[in-house]
Amino acid sequence: MRSGQTIADAVRPILEGTGDVAHVEPAQLEPGLWLLPGSLDLSRFEDKLSNEWSRAYGGDIAAIRTSTAFHRIIEQAVSAVEADVVLIDVGPNLGAINRAALISADTVLMPLAADLFSLKGLSNLGPTLRQWRTDWQTLVLPRVPAGISAPDADMRPLGYVIMQPEMRLDRPVKAYRRWLRRIPWVYTAAVLGESSPAQDDRHRIATLRNYRSLMPLAHDARKPMFDLRPADGALGSTQQYVKTCYREFRQLAEAVLDRLGTPWDDGSGRETSTHRP
Repeated sequence: MRSGQTIADAVRPILEGTGDVAHVEPAQLEPGLWLLPGSLDLSRFEDKLSNEWSRAYGGDIAAIRTSTAFHRIIEQAVSAVEADVVLIDVGPNLGAINRAALISADTVLMPLAADLFSLKGLSNLGPTLRQWRTDWQTLVLPRVPAGISAPDADMRPLGYVIMQPEMRLDRPVKAYRRWLRRIPWVYTAAVLGESSPAQDDRHRIATLRNYRSLMPLAHDARKPMFDLRPADGALGSTQQYVKTCYREFRQLAEAVLDRLGTPWDDGSGRETSTHRP
């Protein structure tokens, strides 16, 4: 992979009107782990995606190529490295970039904080995902030419992960718990569209504690929080905190794979999968 190549390089031919998506080779970070970097330059692609979305409803081929660009970039990357699972990381908004990325996803995992903003976000996200799915599957997919690969826009809700706040005297545990109790109801009503919203947290995949003290070290070392070493400044009790971080993120990864029904290596040399319906 050439230095500095990102997804923005892959969509540049579409943006400039010179061709279809260009191939960008994923960068290998570790054995079995590759990355296709994003870029602030994608902001130029946002306006084009926004304008082409409604034109894709009418079967405009150029608009369909634009709207399916991320899906086809992902397909190329999967083929290049024989990936089993692709993680698409998007920001907390419902703009055209995220819409084009999310329609490429089979499932959607939602990180949440126990606060008003996350609940409002859930209330907006659920109906929006359902509308995008319906519009794409009924208005666009039937008009996609045979030579263009297009996503199904399943976007099946996989569950949510709770991000614990940093507890302070002016943000008591009691207030956190009050918002926490409301999440299952909002999730099942707004995201799943269930007429009888659940009160239990069966859709919660994990709860991650606040690791803010590790973040500056991770940024400085340019590595994940759970991979920090004493040489990176993670000394004494901080190194124990790193081990806790590693354990919790591993448990999260295993829980996600479990819900996907995807085999994973438990370290014993054999693949394990306990699929949940």
